[in-house]
Amino acid sequence: MIALLADPLVHANVTGTVVGVSDGDTITVLDDSKKQHKIRLSGIDAPEKGQAFGQRAKEYLSDRVYRKSVVVEGDKTDRYGRTVGKVVVDGRDVCLEMVEAGYAWHFKKYQREQSRSDRALYAAAENASRDAKRGLWRDVNPIAPWEWRKGQRSD
Repeated sequence: MIALLADPLVHANVTGTVVGVSDGDTITVLDDSKKQHKIRLSGIDAPEKGQAFGQRAKEYLSDRVYRKSVVVEGDKTDRYGRTVGKVVVDGRDVCLEMVEAGYAWHFKKYQREQSRSDRALYAAAENASRDAKRGLWRDVNPIAPWEWRKGQRSD
């Protein structure tokens, strides 16, 4: 039992209701004790607000999670103090759904933080959405959010 608690693969979970959607990869969850948690969806990077498809990505995510009960699987905190985790609604991986719908990239920079199976699923989902020209892949020249952010910083 003690070994199980010390297992690095066991993740801390946040459970609650989504009360805010900031953009295509950030939500706010209110837990049962009325504490708010800023959550950064793991494994993906969605277009920024000022970027092509940024608003559509936010709307797509909102349709899936807003005012719904979610479980966030993850124990990492990013540099902005947000919990980074996989968001699950009714047993569905919302992060993967964002990639499948073409509203987020598989964030390969952090893929080593994913399980081997999630890494393969997300990569395949991105390839399938790209091939089918779903969501942001309809754009002639989609710009990855990390590249877009770099361009914004240099201005």
